[in-house]
Amino acid sequence: MSPTDLLAAVAVVLFVEGAAHALFPRAMKRAMARVLALPSSALRHAGLGVAVGAVLLLWIVRG
Repeated sequence: MSPTDLLAAVAVVLFVEGAAHALFPRAMKRAMARVLALPSSALRHAGLGVAVGAVLLLWIVRG
């Protein structure tokens, strides 16, 4: 993976985040409020699961 690939991936993530906030601001505020209400352990486990899933997906796609 080149630095250009990494920057492209970051740009896609930022685009999706920005588009979600621009298109659905009320829903995003509600989602953030729900996240704030979660215990830290649940947030940690969810984050770890997403990170592991992303690495597995990248491994499958990139071989």
